[in-house]
Amino acid sequence: MRIALDAHGGDFGLKPNIEGALLAAKKLQHEVILVGRDPEIREELRRQGAADPAKITIVHAPHVVDMAGEPVAECRSKPDSSLMIGAGLVHEGKADAFISAGNSGAVMVAAMLKLKRIPGVIRPALAAPLPTMKGTCVLLDAGANMDCKPWHLAQFAVMGSVYMKSLLKLENPSVGLLSIGEEETKGNTLVQETLPLIKNMGVNFYGPVEGRDIPEGLTDVVVADGFTGNVALKLYEGSAKTVFKMLKEQIMRKFTYKIGAMLMRKLFADMKVKMSVDIYGGAPLLGVNGVVMVCHGKITANAVYNSVRVCGDLAAAGMVTHIKKQMEQVKDKISAAKEQEE
Repeated sequence: MRIALDAHGGDFGLKPNIEGALLAAKKLQHEVILVGRDPEIREELRRQGAADPAKITIVHAPHVVDMAGEPVAECRSKPDSSLMIGAGLVHEGKADAFISAGNSGAVMVAAMLKLKRIPGVIRPALAAPLPTMKGTCVLLDAGANMDCKPWHLAQFAVMGSVYMKSLLKLENPSVGLLSIGEEETKGNTLVQETLPLIKNMGVNFYGPVEGRDIPEGLTDVVVADGFTGNVALKLYEGSAKTVFKMLKEQIMRKFTYKIGAMLMRKLFADMKVKMSVDIYGGAPLLGVNGVVMVCHGKITANAVYNSVRVCGDLAAAGMVTHIKKQMEQVKDKISAAKEQEE
């Protein structure tokens, strides 16, 4: 696969992106296309001791989207930015996927402008993979759509199911709808109106799930509106960091605790890896006509490597084609639900 990477994306600029790209080129079969300012990229490659690396090419993009800029204005005023050119490579068939840790809103805008939506998809959604007791679940929407209608969530359920089939090769992923109780009588109006619609989508629908069920891994897919999903995601990330900080503080209190921690060092290291969201790199934007991954601004080289790996897997699995097929199958049900609301 050919994976385009926004070389300037993220809070730390070129260094982690190029370090991760070099790692991917070394360990994986994919070609990495670095999109950005050619002279700066070449200088960073030389700085990292890889002036002419194998399986890495450069596509020049003279401008960079401001991390704090207004997404639509930035993309429209900078058509030759690394974001717009990177997404354009996928549209032109010159890349199989695009990755960026830049301005997340602008990444989504660039993807929409260049790739458009998959036919039938009303709103694309961010799908955030999360570690659980049973392995991995995906939470969507993780922040792309603050206000949603029932048919949006129903489409998220379908796309999330396809994503888990493509990512983890699950034959029939279970889908849960995030609510305040497991009973179908609980939840707000959006939950109540979404329940019967998801049941009609042809997915393996478990029913309502609570926030505590996410880390347990009760379902493979958890569906929510973007506001609720983003709050759940940030709480999830913050809780993991806090647990490790609290554990470290307790260990440092006594010498005997330190000895015990030394003996359990391998266990703690394994736990940290298992609880890290870096293992999947970032959150794919499901519903656009191409594989696009949105990564955290504080991206690491390891997250870049994993992003390339996962994007290659998703592209090879034909995830976008499978979403198209599923959207075609449920389009009449979605249209009927919208007409009934109107």
